[in-house]
Amino acid sequence: MKLNNKIAVITGGARGIGLAIAQRYLSEGASVVVADIDSAAIETAVAILGQQARAEKVMGIELNVCHQASIDAMVDAVTRRFGGIDILVNNAAIFDMAPVLEVTEASFDKQFAVNTKGMFFTLQAVARSMVNRGQGGKIINMASQAGRRGEALVSVYCASKAAVISLTQSSGLDLIKHRINVNGIAPGVVDTPMWEEVDALFARYENRPLGEKKRLVGEAVPFGRMGLPEDHTGAAVFLASQDSDYVVAQTLNVDGGNWMS
Repeated sequence: MKLNNKIAVITGGARGIGLAIAQRYLSEGASVVVADIDSAAIETAVAILGQQARAEKVMGIELNVCHQASIDAMVDAVTRRFGGIDILVNNAAIFDMAPVLEVTEASFDKQFAVNTKGMFFTLQAVARSMVNRGQGGKIINMASQAGRRGEALVSVYCASKAAVISLTQSSGLDLIKHRINVNGIAPGVVDTPMWEEVDALFARYENRPLGEKKRLVGEAVPFGRMGLPEDHTGAAVFLASQDSDYVVAQTLNVDGGNWMS
C-alpha cells in the first residue's frame, strides 16, 4: 500500500495507460480521479474502478486540458471533495503524423495544445494547489520514446514529446524546493486502441497492409513484444511514492529496451 490515503489525478485516465495506472493506484491505497475529455469513457472507467474499490475512492470529471478554465475547475472540484491533490499523472495526449511537407498548421497547433501546453498548464495549476497546501507532491508527465529522437513521418508529435521531457526537467528543478517531485515516463510502442489509428496512418504513408507496421514494431522491441498499459504501472507507482523522494527531473524509459539513455 505505497500510496495509502493519497489523492491521485490522472488526465486521460479513462482508457489505455491512464486507466491501468488508475487501477494500480487503487490497489496501492490511493483515491483516484479520472479526468478525461470523453464523458462516456469516464462513465465506463468509473464503473470499472468501482468494482475494485469503494465509490468514495473514485471520482470522474470531464477535463479539457486545452482550456485553462476547465483545468482550474478540475483542481477546485478535486480539492473540495478530497481536500487536495498529492499526485498528478499528466497522461492526456493526442497523436498525428504526416510527411513534413504535408503537416498542417491545424495539426501542429492541436498536438502542441494538448501534448505540451495542456500538460504544462495542468502541471502548473496542480503545483500551485500543492504549494498552497504545503505538503509537497508528485507530478508524473507521460512523455514518449518519440521525444528522444526525430522520426520522418512523426515530426510534430516527436517535438511535442521532446518538449514534455524538457519541461519535466525545468519544472522538476524549480518545484523541488516545495518538495514537489516532477518526473516523467517515456513509453515505447504500446498496444492500446490508439495504435489501430497509428497503424492505419503508417499504412497510408508507407503503402503497407493494415496491421503490418504494428507487427513489425512489436517484433523490433528487444523485449520481444509491444508494451501493454500494465507494463507502465510499476514506474508510475515508484514515481508517486516515497521511494522516489530523491528522484528529481528524470524521465524513465519504460519501453522494453527500445531506447537507452
